[in-house]
Amino acid sequence: MSSWIAAILAVVILFVVLQDAFEVMLLPRRVDRRVRLTRYYFSAAWTVWRGLARCLSAGALRERFLSVFGALSMVVLFILWAATLVAGFGLLEWALQGDLHGARSSLTEQIYMSGVTFFTLGYGDVVPYSGAARAISVIEAGTGIGLIAVVIGYLPVLYQLFSRREAHVIQLDARAGSPPTATTMLSRHAEAGGLNKLDDLLREWEIWSSELLESHLSYPMLVYYRSQHDNQSWLAAITAILDSCALILVGVEELQPLQARMTFALARQVVVEMTRSFGVSPSRYTGGNRLPHTEYLRMEAIFSNAGLKWNGGGDAEETLTALRATYEPLLDGLGSALLLPLPEWIATEDAADHWQRGHRGLIAGRLIEQLSARPTEPVTRDSPPGKPSQKLRARLKRK
Repeated sequence: MSSWIAAILAVVILFVVLQDAFEVMLLPRRVDRRVRLTRYYFSAAWTVWRGLARCLSAGALRERFLSVFGALSMVVLFILWAATLVAGFGLLEWALQGDLHGARSSLTEQIYMSGVTFFTLGYGDVVPYSGAARAISVIEAGTGIGLIAVVIGYLPVLYQLFSRREAHVIQLDARAGSPPTATTMLSRHAEAGGLNKLDDLLREWEIWSSELLESHLSYPMLVYYRSQHDNQSWLAAITAILDSCALILVGVEELQPLQARMTFALARQVVVEMTRSFGVSPSRYTGGNRLPHTEYLRMEAIFSNAGLKWNGGGDAEETLTALRATYEPLLDGLGSALLLPLPEWIATEDAADHWQRGHRGLIAGRLIEQLSARPTEPVTRDSPPGKPSQKLRARLKRK
């Protein structure tokens, strides 16, 4: 009777693990079932890892510690799958083994044989004797080879999706700053006379949002993979895009609202589906500390200096607050769960883009800013002579 109980238990273990591996690596859709090994594994592992991270001071050290979790958790998951399959097949071999001269192999010896068979080592020091045990050994060897092959093919897909996500996140550095802010994005495009290009940009981010939704629901472990820089993340990027769309819908006169509306709708769908998939509840966050009234007035001043026509009417701030309330609590809930800070609406004065760092980075930033600005005085024959470098130097000194 104990052999039959062991065999049934082994079959259940093997079925649950193989089903979990199939759903994670091969099934290209979200699995809504709440009882899943992978769900429990990532929930428990991230809870422990996040608790350890909070013991570290906020900054680069904590971010480096958190950045390890995504890749390390996948390695540990593969090891757990393999170890559980080896133990399950070993238990099944022990239950189905035949008597050899009245003696039976121990469970540990059968698990050893299972490991040798799973990884196709083929030592031959322990072999199955019954017909059923031999059939199980063949099945186990095929399962081991198949799992290893699927893992080898799975990792490149995972990292390709991560790279495609991060390529767009990095592009926001020059357009919206680091961390990205909606005020910076709109003012930079307005200063360079490129507001008409924002529709094309938002269209690209609409496509990015759809790809993010599909990939992160099919491969939810991607949310734990963090960006190259501490002040960049997929969550910060989608926050800046939602903020920018909200500003365009409320009060930017020079842009038609259609594309902003489409991008806002899809980006918000991403946030809603993410919170639902990971069981994250909206926070009680009211948004007051992201854009209080004083910062709202400063944002209007920045738009005015950049030449952007902002006219949302007397109730623009109230309308913007109502619109923000439809997505900011969701973003804040995700940020708290993943330890990813949300960007502000206005960049801090000491914030510098990543491309402006390094050797002569500040000089490069000032030169690009001056050269891309539209001239306020047309060049005529009566303009003072001088080399282009001298004129540029004089313009920089006046600034």
